[in-house]
Amino acid sequence: MRIIPAIDIIDGKCVRLAQGDYAQKKVYNENPLEVAKAFEDAGIAYLHLVDLDGAKSKHVINWHVLAEIASKTSLKIDFGGGVKTENDLKMAFENGAEQVNCGSIAVRDPALVISWLEKFGSDKIILGADVRNQLVSIQGWRENTGLDILYFIEPFRKKGLEYVTCTDIASDGMLKGPNVKLYHQLKNRFPYMKIIASGGVSSNEDLERLKALDLDGVIIGKAIYEGKIDLCRISKF
Repeated sequence: MRIIPAIDIIDGKCVRLAQGDYAQKKVYNENPLEVAKAFEDAGIAYLHLVDLDGAKSKHVINWHVLAEIASKTSLKIDFGGGVKTENDLKMAFENGAEQVNCGSIAVRDPALVISWLEKFGSDKIILGADVRNQLVSIQGWRENTGLDILYFIEPFRKKGLEYVTCTDIASDGMLKGPNVKLYHQLKNRFPYMKIIASGGVSSNEDLERLKALDLDGVIIGKAIYEGKIDLCRISKF
């Protein structure tokens, strides 16, 4: 199971939210590159980089953060937040992203995302499914769609989708443990997909529980910044 630390960006700074609430923002470092280099020094190979400004404003804003981290570290970056057009997608790859997360646009225009799967390859596109009570939310988690996650994923799976990042919004940033039931359900429904869990991880025990589900990876945010998890100990989890 891949360990994937998260860097969320607002105003060019490394922040964390609680349950997706922009009003509950905490700045951890004003220089995201420093954070990324610390991850790399700990033996981490992957990074989940989210432009929260972009997610809120519906267009990517913090291109420079992606470009700087990609050019000055060897981290394999999956990037998301505000990607709405094919030009955005190309810009993400040109600025160093290995993969791009497509969330809101996959709800608004699923045919467009399916065309990206076909054009760029299933190894380049991650479906971002952020959920409250199993229903997908979009636009920086501020808009509930009423769309069940299982039905949301299915059309993309039929077109070759391999990767899904699922964030349980109720758990995110709360340090109370992940929604294991949700990920167990997803793995049962889509046993051959590469599912990445996100939200709530607060201990090595949480990681063991997720690893037992045979997930592809887990994104960890606040637990790292609050010192709950030692990256050096879990980098080869």
